[in-house]
Amino acid sequence: MLISVISNGQSPTSLEQSEPAVPWWSFTKTVLAATALTLVRDRLLDLDAALPENAFTLRQLLRHEAGLADYGELPEYHAAVANHEAAWSPDEMMRRLDGHQLRYSPGAGWRYSNVGYMLVAKLIERAADLPLQEAVRRQVLDPLDISTARFATERADLHRDCLPSSLNYDPAWVYHGLLIGPISQAALLLDRLLAGELLPGKLRQDMQATRVLGGPIAGRPWISPGYALGLMRGSIEGGLTLAGHTGRGPGSVVAVYRGSVGEATACCAVFSPGSNEGEIEAHVVQQIHEALKARR
Repeated sequence: MLISVISNGQSPTSLEQSEPAVPWWSFTKTVLAATALTLVRDRLLDLDAALPENAFTLRQLLRHEAGLADYGELPEYHAAVANHEAAWSPDEMMRRLDGHQLRYSPGAGWRYSNVGYMLVAKLIERAADLPLQEAVRRQVLDPLDISTARFATERADLHRDCLPSSLNYDPAWVYHGLLIGPISQAALLLDRLLAGELLPGKLRQDMQATRVLGGPIAGRPWISPGYALGLMRGSIEGGLTLAGHTGRGPGSVVAVYRGSVGEATACCAVFSPGSNEGEIEAHVVQQIHEALKARR
């Protein structure tokens, strides 16, 4: 298990002297959302205008309210990944999913959708007139001084020291792109994103405006889970609200969250082999509680 903690914006602590690059899985969505919001800031995208040829908005895409399905519901997708097959093309995936058919009217419901973030990635490329990796680097990674994160493009990019030796996974299965990097860089990125000046105050508020999704989740620390713009956000025991993202892929789980009490803030990122999201989130909660307690 790899753990990195930031307290009150100080340099991250890590259990590893030399950190490997690990998959950030769905924490990539947080970075894509931040990138899209910088383009809103720059007036190259609009949060609330209906997108061309679609009935939904960027805000609805970022908060999983656009009505789109997700390829994770396809049994043949899971079978192909388990068989170490090459990823389908995006067009083939959308054909198998009937992905252009909305499952509900935009804004009328909520459904987690990787397809939605694939569309966000395309919007970023179009608005920035750059390949996705370059747009993310210019808009978010460089301004936040995150120097070692990058997109995985081939199987060899997934570090074998931190993942099962049997893993043979094509990162193209993550259709919105898969960021990899040291876990301390994930913690630093989230801390600087939510505390810094990358986004003006109004857009930071928009990013954290949360749709509450229900009550406690068995086996996980959430009392009132919700989803904001590229952020899982909700209350946990002890009166804290956490914002960040959990991600899971073949062989590993990552969780990156930030919380605060008064002037004290703490951000924690945890990466571990396995598939138990609740266990990894519990480690994050413990580390954040301890860091905040030490600051009081």
